[in-house]
Amino acid sequence: MTILGTLISSESAKLRRQVLWLSIVGGVLIIAALAATVLWLGPLPPRVVIMTTGAPGSDYDVYAQQYKAILKRAGVELRLLPSAGGVENLSRLNDPRSAVSVGFAQGGLTSEAQSPGLESLGTISFQPFWLFLRGEVPAGRGEALRGKKLSIGPQGSGTRALTFQFLALNGVDQSVAHLLDLTQEEAADALQRGEIDGAAIVASWDTGVIRRLLASSEVNLVGFPRADAYVALHPYLTKLVVPMGVGNMATNRPPADATLVAPQASLLVRRDLHPAIQYQLLEAATQIHSAAAMFQKAGQFPGAERGDLPLSQDARQFYKSGPPLLQRYLPFWLAIFASRLLVLLIPVIGVAYPLVRFAPAIYGWSMRRRIFRLYGQLRFVEMELDARRGSDTRDLLAQLEQLEARVNRLQVPLAFAQFSYNLRNHIDLVRARLQRDQAAS
Repeated sequence: MTILGTLISSESAKLRRQVLWLSIVGGVLIIAALAATVLWLGPLPPRVVIMTTGAPGSDYDVYAQQYKAILKRAGVELRLLPSAGGVENLSRLNDPRSAVSVGFAQGGLTSEAQSPGLESLGTISFQPFWLFLRGEVPAGRGEALRGKKLSIGPQGSGTRALTFQFLALNGVDQSVAHLLDLTQEEAADALQRGEIDGAAIVASWDTGVIRRLLASSEVNLVGFPRADAYVALHPYLTKLVVPMGVGNMATNRPPADATLVAPQASLLVRRDLHPAIQYQLLEAATQIHSAAAMFQKAGQFPGAERGDLPLSQDARQFYKSGPPLLQRYLPFWLAIFASRLLVLLIPVIGVAYPLVRFAPAIYGWSMRRRIFRLYGQLRFVEMELDARRGSDTRDLLAQLEQLEARVNRLQVPLAFAQFSYNLRNHIDLVRARLQRDQAAS
């Protein structure tokens, strides 16, 4: 093999082993970084999410149908599970065996200590406490209920829970009236037919039952003149005013302004619900609840208010800066894929870049080390020559021949050919000196 052929030949077996080990180490580091990143990212968002709603026709039921339609466009199936109301919703959300991840509940029904596994995505609407009675509204509301048939909502409803709180605040024993567990629709029908004497309902202004009862001349809306006291005692309540005539201008129903109190409904999730689904729910909430209504201004809901439970970290981020950048411009699942791909590229680049950046330097150092190690042997021969001046040095000549043979067998890339040529020149110089010394002796 010629010297030029040696210089442009492929790297030696030792060099190939070094490159192989470097590649293996880099591959292991990249795989480890990817595995750690995948574990950190967690699973992909679920394609099916279960939401606990409310009774058919209730606010929660209407809202849930809207959420379902919006999430369907994003490729997420929202399965709806009817319930009696907020109390039952909380019971399901607090039970991990129920598989329920999302639901609605009004304020005042739970606390962080009672529901440690739940978080809020914000408030979504006012839920006024309406009390309708047949005939004239009596002055003494406690005793006036004695012996009356009063619907306070079914078991598990927020209406029932709030009614009991009001009765307790006013010192009214639950046995005073005959309390019924009718749904909103059943209570409204029975009240207008005269089958019951009153109905307590927690619902928004937009509910068809509320509109119907407000416009009716057969029932009257009971106001709460001590609304400020209720709000002071229970801060989750808000004071609202129903204007005179808003139910029916022609018949002036209600005949006077009525002061009400209202908890706010919140959209609740389990803490382990995937952040991407939380963002989808928040975007849907913005579309559904942000319009102006009688008791709210445009954009007031959804609101970043704590309520009974703390806001989730993703909800705080949403109210601060909106949805993630990719979800603003890409379809939901494409945004999820792109965001994960970008995150996965970080460890790959983090490991690959230093390898690519320093690989040439490491390679160059390795090649020079191989040549400089031969220089060390040449230096040893030269030192022996100095030490044996005038003595037999034929063995040193044999060592030079062996060293030159090793240099000739050394396979280096063309970029390092200069080092090989210089080493050969230096070997020739030492050989010439050795031959002169032998001739002189």
